[in-house]
Parts: sequence; C-alpha cells; structure tokens
Amino acid sequence: MNMKRLTFPNRYGHQLAAYIDMPVDGHPLAYAIFAHCFTCTKNLKAVANINRALNRAGIAVLRFDFTGLGESEGDFADTNFTTNVSDLIDAADFLAEQYQAPEILIGHSLGGAAVLQAAAHIEPAKAVAVIGAPANADHVLNHISDAYDTIKASGQAKVQLAGRPFQIKKQFIDDLESHKMTDVINRLRRALMILHSPIDQTVGIENAADIFKAAKHPKSFISLDQSDHLLSRSADSEYAGTIIAAWARKYIGALMDLKTQSATSDKQVIVRTDRSGYATDIVASGHSLTADEPVAAGGTNLGPTPYDFLVAGLGACTSITLRMYADRKQWPLEGIKVVLHHEKIHADNCRECETKSGYLDTIKREIKLEGPLEKEQRQRLLQIADRCPVHRTLHGEIRIDSELVS
Repeated sequence: MNMKRLTFPNRYGHQLAAYIDMPVDGHPLAYAIFAHCFTCTKNLKAVANINRALNRAGIAVLRFDFTGLGESEGDFADTNFTTNVSDLIDAADFLAEQYQAPEILIGHSLGGAAVLQAAAHIEPAKAVAVIGAPANADHVLNHISDAYDTIKASGQAKVQLAGRPFQIKKQFIDDLESHKMTDVINRLRRALMILHSPIDQTVGIENAADIFKAAKHPKSFISLDQSDHLLSRSADSEYAGTIIAAWARKYIGALMDLKTQSATSDKQVIVRTDRSGYATDIVASGHSLTADEPVAAGGTNLGPTPYDFLVAGLGACTSITLRMYADRKQWPLEGIKVVLHHEKIHADNCRECETKSGYLDTIKREIKLEGPLEKEQRQRLLQIADRCPVHRTLHGEIRIDSELVS
C-alpha cells in the first residue's frame, strides 16, 4: 500500500486529517472514499485491509477522520450526522480538485448511513458499498439510551462509547432523529452493495434486510459470516475488500478497461512492502499480484513466495513456448501441464555441477504433454522446453544494476 498523509478543509474551516492509499504504481484507475464507523478513526485496521484490497484492483482510496475525531480539528460535541455527511461531500470535492472525483463510496456502520445520505450530492459516484450499516441514522441512540433523558433535559451529557468518554449534546440527538433513511435509499440511483454479518451484535442483521428492501436494483447482499461488527479478524476485512473491489469494477469497467489497456504496454514491475509484515504488493505490466512468506517464516501467507514467482515464471514460459511451437508446426498438442519443484541442495550432491562447495539451487521440471503426439514430436517439444526465454535467462549471465532513488 502506497500511503500518503494529507489534510483538507471542510466547509466550517476545520482541517480534516486523512490518508490517501494509492496502488503500488501510483496510477489509480479510479478513486473511492471510505467513511469510518461512529467514534472510530481512519486508522482502524479493518479499513487499511479493505483499502489494500482496493489498491490491488487499481483503486485509490481516501480515508479521513470526521470532524472532532482522531487527528481532525473541531469539537466532537458540536458535530452530528449532518456534519458527517457534509464532511464526506467536502472530501469528494477535495478529491475532485486535487486528484479525481470519487466513483466509489464505502461506509462502515454509521459511516455507511452517511455515504447513503451523501451519495445524492456526489454526482460522479457510481457505486456505494455499506458494511454493517444501520437502516436509520438514529440507531446510534441505542448506544446512549442510558443518557438519553439527561441529554434531552439538560442539553448535554458525557457518555462512554467504545471505552472512551464523549460529550453528546441535544442537537446531536435531534439531528439523528430528523433523518429518515428509507426515502434516501429508495432514491439512491447508484449500484449498491450491502455487506453485513448475521451475528453482528452492534447493528443487527435486520438493518441489512431493511436497506435491501428499500433500495432499487442494481443491489447486492454479501453475508460476512462469522464476522464481528468491527471486522476484527484480518481475514474478514480482507474478504470484504476483495469482494467490494471485484464488484466495483463492473460499474467503472469502461474507464478501467481503457486504462488497463494502456497500462499493459508499460513493462515495468513495481514492488512495495510496508512495515507491517512481509506481505508485498506487486504491479507487473498493469496486473496486481501479492507476494508473502509462509506463517512459519514470519509471514501471513497472503501470496506466493518470491521463489514461487521465480519458478512460476519458468513454468509459464515453458508452457507458452511449447504452445507457440506446436501451433506453428500444427501438431496435435491439446494441453500442457508443467510441475516444478525448487530446493537448495549441497554442491557435494551434484557431481555434474560446476559449483563444488556450499549450496546451489535446483529446479525439477516435469512436463506432461496431452494429445495424440508422435514420439519424435514429444522429444522435440522436450528440447524446445529448454529454449524458452526464461530458461535461457536463468542459465545465462544476468546483470542486475541497483541504485537508491529518493
């Protein structure tokens, strides 16, 4: 994830703290905004995981702290649901001015209700995804029910939310109660995806049913089975991000296909590893990949190891080369299967090797040729396998020039 810290002003003059998470190559195909849950911040681990999945699909995401939360300016006590919505609209305006207008809006919990409300004011948005969202904004009142009467009578009260104290004013309650979401959802006129856990103890699954019922097509529902409200398990947030990314491509597909065609002409490979583990994002000629290490080696096993990629490159080159050769000869080769095994062995165990000490790399390549080939054709294809470009590169002299860049 290529993350950049920034701030932008909202309409009330407060500077809102944000990150923009970029694809590894720094050339996004589209932009999205992520709205966090009530009393959460942009730094929630689940948000970062979801954004990473979107980045891998070529989508940049702006995540920010609402007014009075996290690192953003302003007093939380003076905010309400309406100011959250206006913060989202201001974020969209900022993106449009500095980068590109957002085509995707994503919201978690109350942030989901906020993006549903804000979508009508963000015209470029084509798709809206909500995660664990309430069907009505005043669902939040369930979490401050003990202080409700005090706030109504005295004008304000301090309440404990998510283990932290927050000052809640009467205007906050009045504002929540004034927003009825059914009509807003019915008039959304955007593709909608609803993601919700059937065991969500904070915002019940019935909210997802109510949103789905109120919305018009195209609409989709994904069950986040066994997930809690905050998507605390990395597997749950990574799954949610992957699903949203795949779904969103359908609604911004024309633009993305055009840009992808131009991206594939750029043969550079870009690799980035952040400070949180070994998971590594790769963009190779416009295609997103992930490398990692096994759990036993301290990784999280989110993708193949670097050696897996190396060996896979040889296998792919072998198979493609055989396919090309057989097609040119018009031989009846129906399919090719290449199985490869990589290991390091001690030089003493290889009599024919030039290396006589230490360890050396060995790759065992098993090639299965399918189809009614003659014996001579099969033997010729075995010879051709050794002539594939990657095979020849691995056996030839390789020069790697490295330099530090700022």
